[in-house]
Amino acid sequence: MREIIHIQLGGCGNRIGSKFWKTITDEHCIDSTGIYYGQLDENFEGINVYFNEISRKYCPRAILVDLEPDVINTLHNDSFDKFFYSDNIICGKVGCGSSWSSGFYNDDTEVIDQVLNTIRKESELCDCLQGFQLTHSLLGGTGSGFGSLLIDKLREEYPDRAMMTFSSLTSSETCEHLIEPYNIVLSIQHLIENIDATYFFDNETLHKTSSRTQTSPTYNDLNQLISTAMSGITTCFRFPDQINGDMQKLNNHMNPFPRLQFLMSSYAPIFSQTCIQNNSIPLYQLIEEIFDNKNMLIPCDLQQGRYLSATAIFRGRDMTIKEIYEHIFNLQTKVKNIKTTLCEIPLKDLEVSSTLIGNHTSIQNLLKFFLEKFSTMFRRKLYVFGFCRSGMDEMEFTEAESNLSDLIDEYQEIQHGKTDSESVSNII
Repeated sequence: MREIIHIQLGGCGNRIGSKFWKTITDEHCIDSTGIYYGQLDENFEGINVYFNEISRKYCPRAILVDLEPDVINTLHNDSFDKFFYSDNIICGKVGCGSSWSSGFYNDDTEVIDQVLNTIRKESELCDCLQGFQLTHSLLGGTGSGFGSLLIDKLREEYPDRAMMTFSSLTSSETCEHLIEPYNIVLSIQHLIENIDATYFFDNETLHKTSSRTQTSPTYNDLNQLISTAMSGITTCFRFPDQINGDMQKLNNHMNPFPRLQFLMSSYAPIFSQTCIQNNSIPLYQLIEEIFDNKNMLIPCDLQQGRYLSATAIFRGRDMTIKEIYEHIFNLQTKVKNIKTTLCEIPLKDLEVSSTLIGNHTSIQNLLKFFLEKFSTMFRRKLYVFGFCRSGMDEMEFTEAESNLSDLIDEYQEIQHGKTDSESVSNII
């Protein structure tokens, strides 16, 4: 079995991770005590990818980390979360003040050592570890700074294992913490260097999307939307006979160009509670929605730029792969380098659903937004002293700024066809 170890970092990463585990335990028919109650082979066949069986109980291959204990303690009071291994729940004693530098250059070296030792023990329980996935935020100190440190250490220790992140951020003009642009760009530097695939989720976009069906969506609602998309993305790994059936195959398809591993996703249907009860959406509408800007989970304009690759994942029993191909072929927006897969195990409460993963050059606009905010602050040396006081060198700001600028240039070159790569023949 090709196992995946899940790591959730910081307050946001742990909240998203908790939602993800609740979603996939339902899909694999595992109750809150770890007992499997399913009847179908399809529910059971890939269960060991994310779950470890001990004494006929299934426990998540998960490690929960935060530099301050508040969020994890709150989550752990939930009866559901008591079926995580207690040894895999790691808390520091002092937070890092929402600062990337305080997370990366953390004085409490015992925490990173404990996390790495726990990962080693968890990997020893795997028959054939295929890789790691991380949920975190790029806005706070633990998810961004400590997350960058952990990513560096993992890549050093596991150079041949796949790594992907589900990374939360915001495109809002107003920041909860004024140093968020620094946290984001400094984190992206380490994602570029170490990660095979990064799925961005934008809080501002998630809020707008959720507002279409809810009056006042909460962070809990936004995290549920992220976890639903994560469930769709990981369908390929968890159920039998899927195209892109492991992390490396999916990453190889989605990333035809080195460094351009920043992906967007969409999900459909996004229903009100009434419509969920009706459970009805025609296939053509489902396909149109996943290729619609409104259903993307980051801000983007798909008319500007082009797809480098895409994967469409459909779930449900009331459709065939032939029907799906026919509808995709008739789309006004043609996507050549696309793979399509159908899993008959539906999401809970939905007969049919779909998740689209896209590598699209329009993501450069989001990256430009962060780079401009970063550069505006850095030119004025705002808050630089505080970062350097935690152990950073000012040159790290310059390197991160330059690296992100180069990445944006690469997206632009490929968008305008200025590349000799053989992959261009497969791209619109």
